[in-house]
Amino acid sequence: MTSQGAVINAQPSAFARARMRLARRTRRHVHADVMLRIILVRHGRPAISGGERTCHHGFSDYIDAYEAAGLDPDSAPPEELQDLVKELTAVYTSNKPRSQDSARVLLPNAELIADPLFEEAPLASPRIPLLRLKAPVWAVMSRILWHAGYHPEIENYRRAKQRAKKAADILTARAREEGTTALVAHGYFNAIIGRELARRGFRKTGSHRVRFWNAVTYELP
Repeated sequence: MTSQGAVINAQPSAFARARMRLARRTRRHVHADVMLRIILVRHGRPAISGGERTCHHGFSDYIDAYEAAGLDPDSAPPEELQDLVKELTAVYTSNKPRSQDSARVLLPNAELIADPLFEEAPLASPRIPLLRLKAPVWAVMSRILWHAGYHPEIENYRRAKQRAKKAADILTARAREEGTTALVAHGYFNAIIGRELARRGFRKTGSHRVRFWNAVTYELP
């Protein structure tokens, strides 16, 4: 696996490859004197239920199941998001099924470039005995504790920010070539990437929300 990711979908035909090359050359010419655009998209709803109350052991199992889950077949991207990315011939994803499945649904004819660099900032189940909560509540508590320094055997916030800088480098380089690029990945890590892009002078349209298919656009004149 390289820092640029691995193309994971089937090899396109010679005609399709030629069309992609022509489209890229055209976009490079058209976008030479205009802004760069990076679109950060959160994946759709995973095929997993989190409605029942559980203990911290159960939440630990839920984290594993969530990471392994693909896209819920009934979760479809909104039309405005499809319109926003419809001209793209390639899209970045993480290595997680819910990220890749979402990208395939959103851009079925695009080249998927998967890279573990774009995976979500991790969570660890806090060991709080007797407490039973729904998975989303556990997740919020775990994220707060993660920022406070609870990261047993997982990536901490400082390392996540370093990873986000590398992710921003890749996306910015691609945007310089294509004019526009997109990442279909994970909500919280997308927000960390977004803060890095803002630090570099990109202007944000939209907000990072805990909502499936949420999209935020960053533009640099």
